[in-house]
Amino acid sequence: MTWAALAHTVPLFPLYALLFTHTGLSDAQVSTLFAIWSITAVVAEVPLGAFADRFSRRWSVVASGTCQAAGYALWTALPGFPGFAAGFVLWGVGGALSSGALEALLHDALEAAGAAPAFARVLGRVNAVSLLGQIPAALLATTLFAAGGFPLVGWVSVGACLAAAAVAVLLPETPRPAPESYLTVLRTGLTETARTPGVAPTALLVAALLAVDAFEEYFPLLARDWGVPVVWAPLATLAIPLAGAAGAALGGTGLPPGPLLAAAAVLLGVAGLAGHPAGLAAVAVFYGVYQFVLVGAEARLQERITGDARATVTSVAGLGSEVLSLAVYAAWAVGGVPAVAAGVLLLAGCLTRLRRPAEHSQA
Repeated sequence: MTWAALAHTVPLFPLYALLFTHTGLSDAQVSTLFAIWSITAVVAEVPLGAFADRFSRRWSVVASGTCQAAGYALWTALPGFPGFAAGFVLWGVGGALSSGALEALLHDALEAAGAAPAFARVLGRVNAVSLLGQIPAALLATTLFAAGGFPLVGWVSVGACLAAAAVAVLLPETPRPAPESYLTVLRTGLTETARTPGVAPTALLVAALLAVDAFEEYFPLLARDWGVPVVWAPLATLAIPLAGAAGAALGGTGLPPGPLLAAAAVLLGVAGLAGHPAGLAAVAVFYGVYQFVLVGAEARLQERITGDARATVTSVAGLGSEVLSLAVYAAWAVGGVPAVAAGVLLLAGCLTRLRRPAEHSQA
């Protein structure tokens, strides 16, 4: 929980899209940067998931924070498209290092303690703490931006990531069987994804849901486009992570995900058509429902994984999410919020596949 709070109390988060446009980048260039971020993760996701399984999941999380710190340092020291692109490459590598490793670390620790059924609840709390970290981040962003502009925000963000990496050193790692070769671990994870009943379709649905989170990158731009001044954008969007934290904390409680997500997508689409600052409240409701559904989906995936290459299998879902996030960026570029909402509405219709393994076998 402490690691999650530190890793997400990064004041640059609510402002970096605005940093890009402030530097003179167009909306198309901003979407290109996001695409570079996703493409980097596509290349690195599964290989680094297998790296975590073969060597150390804990040290993968440590390296993740260090890479992100280096990326933000580049953004701050070398503002401009080349520096931003290089920073996104580092952030993409950092995200790939932790995406599969963190859930595998958590699941195996709970399983070793005889508490595997609590995974959804604990993951929901971790995700909630991560989202709540955006609140002090927003407050810091407003204060630091007023005091020292984007440079001060950037360097404080570097320090926050390094602090999270230091705390990650203390995360416990459950002993596992003697490691095989890296290629064997990679092959084992890919084989389980493809052949274990229920894993592949669940991983695909988790990937699609994770991809929706790419929409979060545009929240500050939404605030700007809907008439909120730049200096107030972090505070204006504060309700969104609060709602997301509430949804994540309640995740996995058994409510029907499909109808909930469909209703939230319709609400989001209406807000996008209206284009009013009050529409940020609708975005917050949507994001809370989305986080609720996401936690339940991730728990179903972990329930279906049975082998030792857990981080690798989880990273396959992460890989899929990075590929599918390109569709979210394209939807934003072409049709804005209504286009994103339409895609989420289609996804909501597929969520009946998210049954527990026992339910799946009975069916």
